[in-house]
Amino acid sequence: MAAPSFTLNKESPHSMEHSDLHRSSIVFDGLVVAKWNREAFERMRQGGLTAANCTICIWQGVRETMANIAQFKAWFEEFSDIIVACRSVQDIRAAKRAGKVGIVLGWQNSSGIEDRIDLLPVYKELGVGFIQLTYNTQNYVASGCWEKRDGGLSFFGEHFVHEMNRVGIVVDLSHVGSRSASDAIAASTRPCAYTHICPSGLLEHPRNKTDDQLRAIVDKGGFVGVAAYAPFMKRGADSTLEDVIDMYEYVINVCGEDQVGIGTDFTEGQDEAFFDYVRKDKGHGRRMVPSTGTAPTVRGFGSLTSYPALTREMERRGWPERRIVSVLGENWLRFLERVW
Repeated sequence: MAAPSFTLNKESPHSMEHSDLHRSSIVFDGLVVAKWNREAFERMRQGGLTAANCTICIWQGVRETMANIAQFKAWFEEFSDIIVACRSVQDIRAAKRAGKVGIVLGWQNSSGIEDRIDLLPVYKELGVGFIQLTYNTQNYVASGCWEKRDGGLSFFGEHFVHEMNRVGIVVDLSHVGSRSASDAIAASTRPCAYTHICPSGLLEHPRNKTDDQLRAIVDKGGFVGVAAYAPFMKRGADSTLEDVIDMYEYVINVCGEDQVGIGTDFTEGQDEAFFDYVRKDKGHGRRMVPSTGTAPTVRGFGSLTSYPALTREMERRGWPERRIVSVLGENWLRFLERVW
């Protein structure tokens, strides 16, 4: 999981000032892919983050993924004053009470099993709570959103989804092609999630989801995590925290407020080598995503310390307290209770 350097995003010192509501709320982030180390975990705690789906697999196979899990296991012991492993909603609530950051291990690809579906129960026991079916391109399971043709869910993929349902791992469809996602939603016996997306209604982009796609997932009890990833937002590098709240309000208008939550897609500390790796097919093949360089961050909401700013802007917009508490984390926990 190495990345050469750790560069902090610059945030206002006010970003770490917690309101009473933020301090008392469960705050769950549906996707963080930061450069993992103690400093990142400390910044998560400074931001009042209760727990997050933390990416440990993008293009990695079994060996590398297992090594990443072993690294986190070592960190759970070494940094036990800050982080704790979470495998259940009860674990997340316990992390909140203890003042620690709960870590849920997650994958942004199914490459971590290679061709062995029988490994899924093993990974579940090791703490993997989220698996995205595919990352941008084609694999054994399905087609990604940047693939030339979307072939839908394969027979292998149907078996994969059913086994995820059986063992209790969230089926994540964020980077999945539209037909493949629809097939997965239809095949799954448990609700699925878009853990980190932006709406096509505000910007047409291969990674963004249409209103129909959003409605289709929530109509089957699924969940939508709203990203704060500037390249997927209508103002790009000029995007601000206010634009993020606009996206939340747009998605809530489409999906309702009870199946929507945070899914920042924060990449704090990752350098150009990391972004080059994730944008290529299988990490080393043809470039799938045309962007180059590191991704720009949202002004006012681009750091693991800036979750309090999100809460303050929700309050400033006049959101009812129930909606704020729900979107910050309680909605995620209700969804996870059903899937895990």
